[in-house]
Amino acid sequence: MTERRFLITGGLGFIGAWTLYHLARQGERAVCFDVGANSGRLDMLLPKDQQSSIQFVQGDITSKAQVDAALENVTHIIHLGALQVPSCKANPILGSAVNVTGTINLFEAARERGIQHIAYASSIAVYGRADEYPYELLPDDAPRIPHTLYGAYKICNEETARVYFEDHGITSTGLRPFTVYGVGRDQGLTSEPTKAMLAAAKGEHYSIPFGGKMQFQWGSDVARQFIQAALQPLDGAFVFNFNTVPVEVAEVADIIMRIVPEIRIDVATNKLPFPTGFTGDGIVRHFSEVFETPLEEGIRQTIAHFRTASAV
Repeated sequence: MTERRFLITGGLGFIGAWTLYHLARQGERAVCFDVGANSGRLDMLLPKDQQSSIQFVQGDITSKAQVDAALENVTHIIHLGALQVPSCKANPILGSAVNVTGTINLFEAARERGIQHIAYASSIAVYGRADEYPYELLPDDAPRIPHTLYGAYKICNEETARVYFEDHGITSTGLRPFTVYGVGRDQGLTSEPTKAMLAAAKGEHYSIPFGGKMQFQWGSDVARQFIQAALQPLDGAFVFNFNTVPVEVAEVADIIMRIVPEIRIDVATNKLPFPTGFTGDGIVRHFSEVFETPLEEGIRQTIAHFRTASAV
């Protein structure tokens, strides 16, 4: 029987680090493929002496040859490598090379190596503003109306996955996280709540520059869902939104201040250009388990982890 071996693109990123953490804890073998070499996020979760099951490959996903080499002996793929909203806006050509061409490189290399399933990260950035929809919670198949290049690139990824299933029978599961928080979340448009948790762990005040109601998911839960998506192929090219209850950003601030009462977290009134939330019906219907840690527990564990890391 072939030993399972996971390729994690963007493995040194936030969700990538959490994914490697859980794979290592589960005794799985993994290849971390990342253009960078800074393992700081992963090191905060998994000490160096516990990373022996991970093979680190520094490579560029825009290079088809490098992607193909990284897939040697790989049986499962979790594709997380991408540039975030601000980077895509600042450099659209590089953004499309990484997010679009990089994804096509991975699907094509998988096809050539006979790998029949890919789990990958899409985003709620494929959708429009809340006022562009007649309902508060959107289904998985709601109209996609992106207002960022990042969102447009993610739509291209979803359509690429669909065509590779139609043309080559490669199945795929895309997951669209919303506001993911936790240790290691230090970049991206919705990283501010995590930065507020880090400030609280240091005993510092913080101002979150947006408000409104949105869905929050803990990075640990999201990573576990990606692993399950890689291990449980579905017959087709599916994309699912996460299933969490939308809450006000101000409520997140209140939770942080309950945990660390000596600090103050301010919240702005402007809203991000995204819907309030999503029904998450598909992910519940298709998967045997949906990982959802209660929000206050996830925030509490995040602050505790930041404090521990600061003390080391």
